[in-house]
This record gives sequence, C-alpha cells and structure tokens, in this order.
Amino acid sequence: MTNKLRTPAVTAALALAATGLLPAAGAQAAPHEPRAPRACAGLTVTEGWYGDNKARLDKLIADHCRTTADKGDKGGKGTKPVAVFDWDNTVIKNDVGDATFYWLLRNDRVRPPRHGDWSTTSRYLTPEAATALGAACPTAVRTLPTSTDTRCADELLAVYGNGTTTGGKKAFDGYDHRRIEPQYAWLAQLLHGWTTRQVNSFAAAARAENLAAPQGATQRVGSSQVTGWVRYYDQQRDLIRALKGAGFDVWIVSASPEPVVDVWAGGVGVAPDHALGIRNTTEHGRLTSHLKGCGTVRDGEDRMITYIDGKRCWINQEIFGVRGPAAERVQPPARRQVLAAGDSDTDISFLRDATGLRLVLNRNKNELMCRAYDNGDGRWLVNPMFIEPKKRKTTAYPCATTGYTAPDGTPAPVRRTDGSVIADQQDSVY
Repeated sequence: MTNKLRTPAVTAALALAATGLLPAAGAQAAPHEPRAPRACAGLTVTEGWYGDNKARLDKLIADHCRTTADKGDKGGKGTKPVAVFDWDNTVIKNDVGDATFYWLLRNDRVRPPRHGDWSTTSRYLTPEAATALGAACPTAVRTLPTSTDTRCADELLAVYGNGTTTGGKKAFDGYDHRRIEPQYAWLAQLLHGWTTRQVNSFAAAARAENLAAPQGATQRVGSSQVTGWVRYYDQQRDLIRALKGAGFDVWIVSASPEPVVDVWAGGVGVAPDHALGIRNTTEHGRLTSHLKGCGTVRDGEDRMITYIDGKRCWINQEIFGVRGPAAERVQPPARRQVLAAGDSDTDISFLRDATGLRLVLNRNKNELMCRAYDNGDGRWLVNPMFIEPKKRKTTAYPCATTGYTAPDGTPAPVRRTDGSVIADQQDSVY
C-alpha cells in the first residue's frame, strides 16, 4: 500500500479521536488475565432505516464482533472483517468531486495544459472538445481566470459535468465503460501541477464552505447555478462507528480524486490510508495528468480508475494485497469484504463481491437496482436516501433489455452469474 504523508485529513481524524467521535482504544487486559468479551454495540441512529435493514446490520455487526473477540482481536491485515463504502451519495449527500471542482473554478485554481494542448489532459478527450477548450480558455496564464472568464468556466463545466462541449459535441470517446469514466478521471487530471498538500487544502476549503452552506443552497459558477452544499449522513457515520467498534477494518473507495476523499473521510473517522480514490502519478512532487494503474494496467496508461470493475481491482490490490491480473478477478470469500455500501452503477462489482450484506441507497440507477431488487442470495439491503430521498420510479427498471452497460457502452440485459436474464423490476423502496 502506498504510504501517505500526513494531510489535513489526518489532523482532522486525530482531532475527531480526541473529541470521542472515533472509538477509543480498548483497555489492555492485566497480565495472565483473560480478555473480557468485546461489547458489541450496534447502531444508535434509528431514523431513516427502512424495514429490517437496521436489525440486519446490527446482527452482522454482532456476529462478527463476537468472532473477532473469540480470535483475541489480534487485528492486522487479513484478520479483521472488512467493510467498504462508496463515498459520494453513500456516506454523504451530494458529491465532493463536484464541490471541489466548483471551488477550483471560483478560485482560479485550474492550470492550463502544457503548450495549450488540451488533448494532453485526457487520452479520451475528443478533438472537438480539445478545440472547444482551446478556443474558450487562455493559454499564456499561470492559472485560468475562471472566476471572471465565464466562457472558459462554462466550457470546463460542460465537459466535466455533461461529457459534451457547450456546442453539444461529444467530449470523450474510446474507453472501457466498465473500467473508467473519463469525466470523473478528468477532474483528477486537471489537478496537474499542484502538490497533494495543495489539493488537500483546496478540498478542505471547499468542504468548509459546503458544510456551512444551508441545505439546498446553490452557487454561481460561470453562467450556471450549481449545487452548493454537502452533508454527512448521520446514519452512515453511526454505522462506520459501530463497525469500527466491532473490530471491522473500514475503507472508503471513491471515484473522486484521492487527495479530496482523504480530507472528507476524516469526518467519519476514516484515516487517509484507508481511503481509495483516483490516484495521479507525480513528477518532482507534483501531480501529473496521468493516473496510477491497477491489475494489468500500468501507471500512466490511464485505462482504469476506481469505477465499476476498477473498484474491484483497487480493493483487491490495496486492501487484500492481490497483485497483477488476479486483482481484476473475483477473489475467494476469505479475501473479500463482508459488508459493502453504494448508491450507483459505479459500485456494482464491489457490492456483488461482498460476502455478508450489500447496502444500497436507492438513486434509481438501473443496473444497481435490478440486481438489488432481484436479490438472488438474500444479501441485498435497499434503503431510501437519508436526505432528500428519491420518489418512486413510475416505470420498471429495464433489467431484461437495457439495464446493463457493456464495456463498449452499448446497453444490454442485466444477467445473473449463471447467465440468466433478470426480469424488469418495480421500484418498492423509496
């Protein structure tokens, strides 16, 4: 695992520990005396949980808490049960990548590409998008003046947010839709030229603004009004607390840039060395527009991020120590997470890998909800979003026809492991 320098998130996590938001270390037993059984405290927040979801999570925590205590709670890699959470709209409401990008634009913190060539920012950027960005944004500047240059800000927003130019042309093409989302990756790539510590500070500033803003607030970026607030879910903070208290090894895996996730994760007691996100390569201590690889993908090839099958690869590689081509494959149960939580199709692979429970927050995402409602092995828990839950989807999820996105981007039926097609599913948890 890559060692990380102490960032503001580390300081935040230590501060949380001091205030009691992190579980206190258990007292050591006196020499030659048997260790007292671990107290298996469950969830304390009851509001917002649907049906028997809380009871099933409490049972999972209690069962594994007892198992850990029986083993003497030795801890260490490979001995603790693992829980993995997606971040955006799973642990928090809204998106920390978006929040950081908006802050960057409002504060002139995006650097122009080398020699003004926007194609160097992503190998998947189309010529049309590179041309549009080159026409909209200046080159002979240290940082782009996006706080005042509306045209440049609008072009960047369109490419990042919509995957198109302001003129409606496709911005990215030619990628594996199960391994990378170039729009997500582009945010990390636009951090080129900054150090990790500087990006930590940008994320911390955006975090402070978004937590202080009232729920529902918007902000102006370019000519657009965009979301201007973020909230931690009390229920997920409580769940992470209970899992850690029961001896679980708790991780975050996100398709936002890793230096950004590091800063936010401290708010739920997860240290930076347990937060996985999009990782840039570095040169002379500064981030580049290229990305770290996983499995068969080498550093700088930019073909896999923490996205769908890429999340599986990064979890296998960084949490369970699986290297090379094997990291891209489903592992034996002993080398898989017990609990997984997510909200989107981007989380499908690592949710399916969980051996105990798979917690899904319903955001009406087709493939995810097809698999969650099919619930072939009874391990899927569906819960409404804890803040501003989605209304019931009035039409069935198109599981039998177009619910799955193939690597080349074409829609296809959602299939079970045995190859059978999942029937269309009705929305029932909202």
